[in-house]
Amino acid sequence: MGREGEVLSQLMPAFERLHPEISVDVQQIPWTAAHEKLLTAYVGEATPDIAMLGNTWVPEFVALDALEPLDSLASSSSVIRRDDFFDGIWKTNVVNGKTFGIPWYVDTRLIFYRTDLLAKAGYREFPTTWADWVAAMKKIKQQMSPNQFPLLMPTNEWPQPVIFALNVGSSILRDDGRYGAFEQPEFRRGFDFYMSLYRQRLASPVSTAQVSNLFQEFERGNIAMYISGPWMIGEMKNRLDAATQPNWMTAPIPGPNGPGASLAGGSSLSLFVASKHKKEAWLLMEYLSQPSVQTEFYHLTGDLPPRKSAWADTALANNRYARAFREQLERVVPTPQVPEWEEIATTIFEHGEQAIRGVKTVDQTLASLDQDVNAMLEKRRYLLAQAAQK
Repeated sequence: MGREGEVLSQLMPAFERLHPEISVDVQQIPWTAAHEKLLTAYVGEATPDIAMLGNTWVPEFVALDALEPLDSLASSSSVIRRDDFFDGIWKTNVVNGKTFGIPWYVDTRLIFYRTDLLAKAGYREFPTTWADWVAAMKKIKQQMSPNQFPLLMPTNEWPQPVIFALNVGSSILRDDGRYGAFEQPEFRRGFDFYMSLYRQRLASPVSTAQVSNLFQEFERGNIAMYISGPWMIGEMKNRLDAATQPNWMTAPIPGPNGPGASLAGGSSLSLFVASKHKKEAWLLMEYLSQPSVQTEFYHLTGDLPPRKSAWADTALANNRYARAFREQLERVVPTPQVPEWEEIATTIFEHGEQAIRGVKTVDQTLASLDQDVNAMLEKRRYLLAQAAQK
């Protein structure tokens, strides 16, 4: 899908030289159509041999019995070294104790910030705890006008409240994904911290649609921090003016008592059960998983590699903006591995936005979240109950 689909063909000639008996057909499709096309292919019994799957899609295709378990292939492989992959990223592909994907590139969230504004507030290094982070933002806020905010945290984004909840041990869902866990103490604590940033006017209560130009706001000092992913490195380099270029940096997410966790995201390579070329498909998956090939893929796309050894590449090792991502990837946590996750994620920010705008109290918000998510999971509970009776 997307940019990855555009450049993947460039990696195929070298593979085909190694395996002249194998010809690879790369089909590129846009992200906006990918999910529907893959589901249609499954229904029509026309799935590809291999597909790139967003990590949150893996549980859905596992529920359809569409993907081949890869544990035996991975354990006997001389190329796939489980201990060389970031642990949290690998776990995004493990559903019900079985592995259904090999991480291909990784994504997580951390903080992009103005180093000069932080230094002006008296900080040479970015804080690592919630308390110190809040203290730093308060000092930055003291030097701002009422319409300027230390943190831009759009109200229509779900990663932030989920990240804060994961940092205090919330499972997000409970009972093997049968019910929401939003009223439980862990999620409540993370959500209270999330809400406190708006209450203290440290975060601007606006949606992404209300931000006309993030980069201009960053240049003007109207915001000092923003939580985003690795693609933002290139955007910052290309779109910030010359005066701001020396004054920005990345930092891992702070946690309650020290460096915190973030989301385990990205895309993996999965093998479909219906494939008639499983041996050849696995050879291609091994090839694309080699550290040298992942490094080449990084140079072509900017996507971060999931194997630790690939980070020894000079371009990555010397990329000062990527270092925080390397550190953060040691502390990433998968989101709940249920097919309904993307719908649940949208529901989290929709309810959160109502709390931010004072439409509902925190208690009402969390109760509504549990109620709505429990309704989404009704089919899952039924299917699990049926399976338990067999």
